Amino acid sequence: MGANPGSVGVETLRDILEAAAHGVFPPADGATTVVAQHSPRDAGVLSFTAHSVIFTDEDPRWVREALAAVDCDPLAAALNPAFLAAFMARTGRRTETVDALLAGSPLPGGPPLALTEIEDAGHPRIVYARGRRDDVRVWTADGGVLVVGRGVGGRLEVSVEVDETARHRGLGRLLVTAARHLVTEPLWAQVAPGNARSVRAFQAAGYRAVGAEALLLAP
Repeated sequence: MGANPGSVGVETLRDILEAAAHGVFPPADGATTVVAQHSPRDAGVLSFTAHSVIFTDEDPRWVREALAAVDCDPLAAALNPAFLAAFMARTGRRTETVDALLAGSPLPGGPPLALTEIEDAGHPRIVYARGRRDDVRVWTADGGVLVVGRGVGGRLEVSVEVDETARHRGLGRLLVTAARHLVTEPLWAQVAPGNARSVRAFQAAGYRAVGAEALLLAP
């Protein structure tokens, strides 16, 4: 399985992500593209339809050899646990889960609920977000928290947290919809596939499935 750095006419992780956010994907050719990390913080795997992108500063030859050694359908090799385990052992990194990757375009007008931006550096959600993203901004609503910041490849990422007492009222959907009104570029969301409630909230808010991602975190 060879690297295909010329896919969709781009060579960087940021370019691949920007194209995908606008509906332009790598070719469904069963190949794997290997690109350099956008920053020392983030390495990992993106999986699109019949095409994978591995972003790492490791030798691409090692990536190809490790993929070829996985005993599975080549289309699934990049997210196979055996490859991810080898990838983590090679880089000294860890991962938490394989996430569904969704994207939503910006929306005009104001958000559909009242939000208050906060700058409390000690807020647990801010502390967590700043460990994984840059330029983090946080808003609170009655019963929830909305976070936007720059993550993988410099893309703009969104996450939300809804209080237990405020669940089952559509607040999660309102928060992720509100996020689209606060930005001027596509928003990305990483959601654990098993978190069906969150997946439904993002889809109801107009975010579309783009692919899957395994993010390898630095120690």
